[in-house]
Amino acid sequence: MTASREKSEPRKLPMMPIRDMVIFPHMMTPFVVGRESSVRALEEALNGDRKIFLATQHDASIDEPKAKDIYQVGSICNIVQSVKMPDGNIKVLVEGVERAKSMEVNDRDGFFVATVRTGKTQFEMTPAVEQLMQRVTSLFEQYVKLQQSLNYETIIATVRMDEPAKLSDVIAANLQIGIEEKQELLAIFDPAARLARLADVLDIEIEKLDLDRNIQSRVKRQMERAQKEYYLNEKIKAIQKELGRGEKSEFDELRKKIEAAGMPKDVLDKAIQELKKLEAMPPMSAESTVSRNYIDWLLAVPWKKRSKETRSIEYAEKVLNEDHYGLEKIKERILEFLAVRQLVKNPKGSILCFVGPPGVGKTSLGMSIAKSTGRKFVRLSLGGVRDEAEIRGHRRTYIGAMPGQIIQHMKRAGTKNPVFLLDEVDKISSDFRGDPASALLEVLDPEQNTTFQDHYLDVDYDLSQVLFVATANVLHTIPPALQDRMEILRLQGYTEQEKLEIARQYLVKKQREQTGLSEKNIVFKDDAILEIIRYYTREAGVRNLEREMGNVCRKVARKVVKAGAKHREEITAANVGEFLGVPKYRDSEAHEKSEIGLVTGLAWTEVGGSILTTEVQVLDGKGKLTVTGQLGDVMQESAQAALSYIRSKAHALGLTREFYRNMDLHLHVPEGAIPKDGPSAGITMATALASALAKIPVRRDIAMTGEITLRGKVLPIGGLKEKLLAALRAGIFEAILPKSNEKDVAELPENIKNSMKLHFVDSMDEVLALALEGPLPVAVPTEAAVLAAVPAAELGGNLPAQQ
Repeated sequence: MTASREKSEPRKLPMMPIRDMVIFPHMMTPFVVGRESSVRALEEALNGDRKIFLATQHDASIDEPKAKDIYQVGSICNIVQSVKMPDGNIKVLVEGVERAKSMEVNDRDGFFVATVRTGKTQFEMTPAVEQLMQRVTSLFEQYVKLQQSLNYETIIATVRMDEPAKLSDVIAANLQIGIEEKQELLAIFDPAARLARLADVLDIEIEKLDLDRNIQSRVKRQMERAQKEYYLNEKIKAIQKELGRGEKSEFDELRKKIEAAGMPKDVLDKAIQELKKLEAMPPMSAESTVSRNYIDWLLAVPWKKRSKETRSIEYAEKVLNEDHYGLEKIKERILEFLAVRQLVKNPKGSILCFVGPPGVGKTSLGMSIAKSTGRKFVRLSLGGVRDEAEIRGHRRTYIGAMPGQIIQHMKRAGTKNPVFLLDEVDKISSDFRGDPASALLEVLDPEQNTTFQDHYLDVDYDLSQVLFVATANVLHTIPPALQDRMEILRLQGYTEQEKLEIARQYLVKKQREQTGLSEKNIVFKDDAILEIIRYYTREAGVRNLEREMGNVCRKVARKVVKAGAKHREEITAANVGEFLGVPKYRDSEAHEKSEIGLVTGLAWTEVGGSILTTEVQVLDGKGKLTVTGQLGDVMQESAQAALSYIRSKAHALGLTREFYRNMDLHLHVPEGAIPKDGPSAGITMATALASALAKIPVRRDIAMTGEITLRGKVLPIGGLKEKLLAALRAGIFEAILPKSNEKDVAELPENIKNSMKLHFVDSMDEVLALALEGPLPVAVPTEAAVLAAVPAAELGGNLPAQQ
């Protein structure tokens, strides 16, 4: 359709603002006139040619609108009929003639007079216009079908016409849309543009009505289903009653299960009460689901079922020896526990905590305890747990609430006396949701855990017959109150010989089975296993050793598949590199010669012992001490204490009292990428400083460890076994140790006692006398006689065992 709009001559007409409606041309519309200004405008029109300009207000709440409160575009209407009503209002019927736009609005004698201009559009019909009219008519028919408040037959009859302008106006007038959208359609003078806009509006309205219809249909179906289920349930109840069965079935079964569960009286009462509530609830209600889940949990938790314990000490010892090599103290404690179980009828549950480096067998010890006692075994990993509800559960008021992990694992165990392993108890954290470690205080206290309360169950549950076993790598991250509730058993790292035996007896067989090999396919020589231990692993346990042996087995398995089942591979120290590549680690070795300011110290980490070289260089300067090597706060403070001691002994070192004013001291501990901390390097750093300042070399064949005080006293250290093993690996057979550690010799392995010469000292003066190759420039006044070096094997025979 080609269209052109011709401007008409302006004309003045009485104007009436209308509210909550838009009047379109070609439409007959009744409404009531009550405002005084509107009555006067109506009378003016009736006295003239019965033409009036009707325009909609922006805001219907304004009783006396101004010209700016009225839309500019409205309709010129004929007043068909007017009837005065008893209350003084006038009922009017008007017919829209054409749309017009007000150019000017004036107030005359209490009513509005508008100067309006109509816009007549000339156009011709084209196929595009006919197609648009058909589309709009089709959409409107869909709209009327979906819109239940419109009479389909009446409305469809009124829109069957060939004039685009009239069609668009009739449809727009019958749409149930907002005043603003109707006014927008009225303001479009071009019929084609009006039809296009109308098509968009109808698309949106049909989509809305479809959505409403789908929602109503879904709600209706759900209501019908619920009503149907209710009707059928009532019918079933009536049939059962007629048959003499009553309303029993499921609820009777639940009642029997509750009575047979062996619950304590208070728990039984609560379960019966909850069952009665469940019977009174509609089956499909959300509350009934919550109650049913609660009853199911009460029934799932073991209240009286127990594992029959195996109390044979001989069998338990056999199982522990089969599963673990070494660990004699741990095995003794477990056997003591079993012995007490035989003598005491109802002993309280014990809480053991195994503390040691990764890979030494803490978790597998828990499994062996369960196996040796005939109990069920459950494991709860606490690493990263930061929510108290993980331990105690959520209250039933929360959607999706469940019991805590303690109750869930008791359900999994199925008995009330399992071995319960709390793995990685040192890695619990806390945040705004609570502190799980605090929740564990009740669980691990034998005096309190008889009445453990889970937030979900909200009843007392007896955990006193559970054997709790906790594992941790370190103790300092476990709260003191929690440590106090556990018996701490320390598992130290394995020696090379122990690792060799573990590999022989357990790991080789296990890895052969996992890779499908037999004894004929692969043989590990002892020197090959030692090669892997020394140069491919660096750990206190055997986890990486097992992994590396698995790597070798997989490579051999590949060769067996290629060469045939008879292929045989012998793994030796010479060819282990072909399977594992370049060695990952190197053993720290003793220095080639004795040097000034270079001392060999001993260190202990979570993965075992190592030697720690400390070196000092004297430089020109102003008395500054520089400490490097990524040392922690404690180690830096030890360096300061060592320097203060050396300054106090300046005369003994042949130095003036103010020697430090003209020099700087640089203390460095190599392998700077590795963080280091702890006080046990105190005497090592003091010896390095004394050597550098006195210019006397330190013996290359001696290592040392010990904490130092400002007065030169040597304090005890930990990890003695691991440190001396590191010295042996480095080829050092003499060590200086604190006097207070002399009692620990009894617990050292025989190979250390027989191979090493140990010097036990009380003061730094004794350390310098043993470590320096030459005498100091001035005799050092010793605080105690220098302890003569005695072979450790001789010392060990007369020493009491550590208490």
